Amino acid sequence: QVQLVESGGGLVQAGGSLRLSCAASGRTFSTTDMGWFRQAPGKEREFVAGIRWNGGLTDYADSVKGRFTISKANAKNTVYLQMNSLQAEDTGVYYCSAIRYGIRAPIGSWGQGTQVTVSS
Repeated sequence: QVQLVESGGGLVQAGGSLRLSCAASGRTFSTTDMGWFRQAPGKEREFVAGIRWNGGLTDYADSVKGRFTISKANAKNTVYLQMNSLQAEDTGVYYCSAIRYGIRAPIGSWGQGTQVTVSS
């Protein structure tokens, strides 16, 4: 069972930046497509970004395209989400999970998530 640990969240003013990390255990990380999701208060969890197992392809929700960048460091078993130009609407708990690239849904377990709060 792969375990995921998200970190890097915090409180930031609108227009600011944060970099989230998701550290994964397990031997299959380097061949696993990964994704970031978020859940705002009172809303369902939604897809944010996805990346192919080798980092060669990326996919973004329209709401974050041009502001967020997903990357993957297989040597570190870590996937990142660089978030720039943050807006109040980006507030929520952010989670990572294994995905099948192109299908914006998780296929693996969740970590505990990391809280991102953007003040306007």
